[in-house]
Amino acid sequence: MTDENFQGNPAGFHFTALDARRYDFGNALRGYDRTRVDQFRDQVAEELERLARANQELDQKARNFHEQLKSFRERDKALNEALVSAQQLRGEIREQAEREAQLIVREAQQEAERQVVALREEVARAQQELQGLWRTRRAYVSQMRHQLERQLAELNSAEQEPLPDFTTPRTAPSVDTEPPVVHEIRQLPHRNMAPTPSWLDAIVEDER
Repeated sequence: MTDENFQGNPAGFHFTALDARRYDFGNALRGYDRTRVDQFRDQVAEELERLARANQELDQKARNFHEQLKSFRERDKALNEALVSAQQLRGEIREQAEREAQLIVREAQQEAERQVVALREEVARAQQELQGLWRTRRAYVSQMRHQLERQLAELNSAEQEPLPDFTTPRTAPSVDTEPPVVHEIRQLPHRNMAPTPSWLDAIVEDER
């Protein structure tokens, strides 16, 4: 590589270590020390090689970083999509839970209403049965009252019968007279006895 090539296209110039080693400075009167120029050229070439290797390493690192950044972006995108999906799933689960809770509440209310209706029907049946028992009791008490009143009337009638005449001599019974047994019964002394109280009196007294 000559000096003309270096000065002819500086914008498109790419100087490598090989170019440094092959660069020809030319000959001139009283020029530089050729040995020292060759040493400097070798040093420049080594430095260029080192810089080239460093540049390659940097390029490789940059490519690695670029791949990592790409991977991170893909992961971030996947995480964002997963987050969005999780949020949607959470919303769906919450809505489903709310629907299920509302359904459970409605079913509980319906069951409570059914139980209340059944309880009211049972109470109504119990009231009807109780009323029937009271009607039966009143009918029984009324029947017992009538029987007691009839027996009391018979007892009062018996008390009002006149005393037999024990001074009348006995005569032979005629056809029109009473039988001897009946006559003997009528001749017995009359006892003014009150009716013996019983548990029926207590029932009649309660009804009064």
